[in-house]
Amino acid sequence: MLNRHYRLALLACSATIALSATSKGFAQNATASQPAETETTVAAKEGETYLSTIVIKGGRDADPYAKPGPSSVVSMDEINLQAGQETDDLLRGVPGTSTANNPQNPGVAVNVRGFEGSGRVNMMIDGVRQNFRFTGHEAQGFAYIDPAFLSEIDLTRGAVTGVGGGALAGSVNFRTYDVEDLIQDGKNYGGQAAITYGSNGTGLSESLLGAYRFNDAVSVLGGISKSDPGNYDNGDGIEVPFTEEDLLSGLLKAEITPDKDHSFKFSAMSYDNDFFANSYFQNVTNQTIGANYAYTPDNDLIDFRANAYYNRVRMKYDGNISGAGAAQGRRITDTGTGFDVSNTSVFDLGEVAVRSSYGVEYFQDDYDVINSAAQPSGGVNGSGKNSTAGIFKTTTFTYGIVDLTAGLRYDRFTLDGSGSVVAGNPLGLPAGTYNVDRSDGRLNPSITLAINATEWLQPYLTYAESSRSPTINETFVGGTHPGAIPQSFFPNPFLDPEISRGWEVGANLNLDGILDAGDSFRLKANYFHTRVDNYITGAMQMSIFGPRIFFVNNPGTSTVQGFELQAAYDAGYVFGNLAYTHTDSELPSQINGFGVQSFLPDDIFSATVGGRFLEDQRLTVGTRFYAVSAAFIGDVNVSPPASAFVNGYGLVDLFANYKFENGLELTGSVTNLFDKAYTPASSTIAGNTVDTGRGRTFLVTAKAKF
Repeated sequence: MLNRHYRLALLACSATIALSATSKGFAQNATASQPAETETTVAAKEGETYLSTIVIKGGRDADPYAKPGPSSVVSMDEINLQAGQETDDLLRGVPGTSTANNPQNPGVAVNVRGFEGSGRVNMMIDGVRQNFRFTGHEAQGFAYIDPAFLSEIDLTRGAVTGVGGGALAGSVNFRTYDVEDLIQDGKNYGGQAAITYGSNGTGLSESLLGAYRFNDAVSVLGGISKSDPGNYDNGDGIEVPFTEEDLLSGLLKAEITPDKDHSFKFSAMSYDNDFFANSYFQNVTNQTIGANYAYTPDNDLIDFRANAYYNRVRMKYDGNISGAGAAQGRRITDTGTGFDVSNTSVFDLGEVAVRSSYGVEYFQDDYDVINSAAQPSGGVNGSGKNSTAGIFKTTTFTYGIVDLTAGLRYDRFTLDGSGSVVAGNPLGLPAGTYNVDRSDGRLNPSITLAINATEWLQPYLTYAESSRSPTINETFVGGTHPGAIPQSFFPNPFLDPEISRGWEVGANLNLDGILDAGDSFRLKANYFHTRVDNYITGAMQMSIFGPRIFFVNNPGTSTVQGFELQAAYDAGYVFGNLAYTHTDSELPSQINGFGVQSFLPDDIFSATVGGRFLEDQRLTVGTRFYAVSAAFIGDVNVSPPASAFVNGYGLVDLFANYKFENGLELTGSVTNLFDKAYTPASSTIAGNTVDTGRGRTFLVTAKAKF
């Protein structure tokens, strides 16, 4: 069990490593930071550095514009240019993507194509699943990560066929800094110290990251981060209450490479945050431990990877604004463990080139819940265990200009837990205690046909199926709303898994030298059509004691379809990118308070344009635009004559970045330039009556690289 002493020790070690690297770095003569001589950085010198959420610069995975499918990357450059802003802001600029935003809760709840919560989108930190679940005026799942440690965000929309599967609508991996991100120029050390100051309640935030390579075989990384923003004002100058937080985080990593064939990586993160949300003062801690092994000999048949992890999230409720409250003493602890093993083989069958990836993964979560000090087993969030075991294989056959990729994934889930109900409950369960011990499985196929028509054009067509098992929260929710007397929430142990069947057609364009010899144009567009059976939402039944709420499988088939576009142009001295999403959703409405509404606005548009100036293009100046149409929140969540739509809005930001020759970097920005009063789409605060969008805010970040 990771306790407070462990967290303090982790932070102390992180600071020691970072400060050690810092002292060595500034003891040397300061020189301009130059990237390593790789294919990516050579292109950067020719004016092909992309500053957008949709193009990789120095990314760890393949270029998303070369993938026949809806994938996107939030690059390190984009994260740096949006320094001081929330992770939600980074994700909302990605096509088909949003977040269930509560400005009082610092957790991230990723929404893909209108699917959100309860594992519909697999959220990970460095490949470690974040399966924390919660029912009560909030999104039904959060990932807690310090944005100061983010180096890249990788996102896949639609079915996931390999590692990271078991979700319904996509996967997002929040990557943190690695040793190679900090150590450059052939040195044996590297790092960065950053401080951000912002107006409108942003205040100060500080972070320090350092890495040291002892020899060719062993290197370490450490980091520490602190921020404590206060309440902010919206565009009308009205304070949005209880939006302050107090965050302390630490990061430790080690890499061991005994020879060219073997490598080991170990990581540990600690996140500790105090804030006010859902009407209570809370503390959330997130401890993540991961171990990775790779065996990559000079053999086309072997590219072996093995990963194991432990993750523990604990949410604790203190008192409400009066110092007490019926939910005081609530404790929800999710202890997750898992592993995956995979291998990739490349070989030829005559004139057909074959690339086959296959493996297994397993993950489980143990939820231990105390709903309140007064009613430890009173209900609402239930305790229990769930696990999923998956076997997968994806094979690509290449013949001439044709790539045919066929995949099969089998997932089997288990649910184990117990609860109690009263007589006359909506599901007809016998009064008293009940036990659940069930399992089920499903085989999900996928197939993609891609045509490499020219060097610059790749159209593709995909059909894929996916499934999501019911969660502990959906199955075992029960009891009373804190402070209420009759039972108002009821379990449903009969829930069936959600099943998605979808197809999409799209194309990638990669063009160089259009208007200038060194420019680049990238475009990715796709149309998707997804049908979902057994979609799970809350249902309400009225009784003489008031409403009775429980989760159900909605009958029939629910449909979501839409169009997604992402594009980028870069000529070195000028750059721009855009993202556009149109979504037509016929999903059933979720009951606010039993989760939150998850509909995306029908239309979402974002764009960034800018230029680079002075010697070596050290100065970058630009602007960002973000606009959405009205968003449907569901008829079930309004009482006539109130509207079931949240107004659309448009925002404009300005930013500038200057890189000095001595490694110092300054970034300034103005968000919500015109001080627009708005409420972000897909957002909620229990009992809120004011617009919650942040008003005009000035941010300045100073970063020293060594």
